[in-house]
Amino acid sequence: MAAQITPNTDMTFVVATMPTRSAPVKTIERLMGMHTDAQRARQKVARQRALKDNVKYIRAGRPWVNRARATKVVRCVPGAEFSIRVTPQIMGDLKSVERYLEAR
Repeated sequence: MAAQITPNTDMTFVVATMPTRSAPVKTIERLMGMHTDAQRARQKVARQRALKDNVKYIRAGRPWVNRARATKVVRCVPGAEFSIRVTPQIMGDLKSVERYLEAR
């Protein structure tokens, strides 16, 4: 697959197999998070958290915010598809997880 990946192009990837270790899973989820739909969803969740889900109260005479836990927007599961702009900066990440991904 390394010969198919060229920098400065838009490419679509599909998770072909599930990695057994956690490091490749995190790398794939980070790459999936670069997809524009995932970024939009993260911004929407962040807006809702800031306005509604955070609990604000007075503690020791000062305003205190108990922040809600961050929601995972993307999951690394077989068959998950994402499109990203391949830049030279992420080529190393793509090469490290290329055995789990299928380029389209």
